[in-house]
Amino acid sequence: MADYRIIDADGHVMELDEELREYIEPPYKDLEWHRSYSFWPGLTMDGYLRSLRKPGGWAGGGTGPNAQHWLDFLDKNRIEITVLYPTQGLTHAAIQDRDWAVALARAYNDWLCHRFMKASPRLIGVALLPVQDIAEAVRELRRCVTELGMVGAVLPAVAIGGKLYSGAEFYPLWEEAQKLDVPISTHGGLSFPHLGLDMTGNFTVAHCLEHPFAQMRQLVSMIFEGVFELFPKLRFGCLECGVGWVPYMMDRMDEEQERKGQYSPRCKLKPSEYLRQGNIFLLLR
Repeated sequence: MADYRIIDADGHVMELDEELREYIEPPYKDLEWHRSYSFWPGLTMDGYLRSLRKPGGWAGGGTGPNAQHWLDFLDKNRIEITVLYPTQGLTHAAIQDRDWAVALARAYNDWLCHRFMKASPRLIGVALLPVQDIAEAVRELRRCVTELGMVGAVLPAVAIGGKLYSGAEFYPLWEEAQKLDVPISTHGGLSFPHLGLDMTGNFTVAHCLEHPFAQMRQLVSMIFEGVFELFPKLRFGCLECGVGWVPYMMDRMDEEQERKGQYSPRCKLKPSEYLRQGNIFLLLR
């Protein structure tokens, strides 16, 4: 290990259908499996090619990285631990069938725990939550933290219908996260729909803009709608979208609040002050 601690805050796994199927519970477990269709809505639903890439950079070829690949990578780069996030699971919030969304989230979390976390304490998992059913999301967060040992949860930044996480329906989830003392983060994934990027026609343009745009709208909405005022102990993160936009957005939000604060009565402080309080985290890259 290095003389100082190095922690990878945003590692990824590749949750393949053939591995997840083992963890899917009835009644879905007993259904016939048509392999032409993925369990997930698919990152390619925005129309861009992600399945073929330049060689290299993907441990285990197109089927990894598995737990040993990750441990080898950590050792090689003198990294102490990694916090693992989904790949296909970043489309989970686009699932329209609530029961299936709950079942698939549970299957993914069990798979992540058994295939990675149990292989080494250096491989740390975060829970994927079914935002289609907040009561179930609360239960799943509690299960994953208290029974599986996960350290928090991830919400896909793009949800069905353009849903924003600032709504009152999400209050029980923020309350549970406070109670369990674990963070919840958003992570980009889909470039389409509901972001106005569906006509770019260029994957570089769409991918460049989607990760920050999707999370800007979630974070700004949560601040102005008073989520961090109502839940002052909530720890929240925006992952893989850079930080250069943050000073600009802090200044812009403060100006908007000064001029149009009557529309956001639950936002009691300057928006920039919520970012300075230390409960909101942003990943550099």
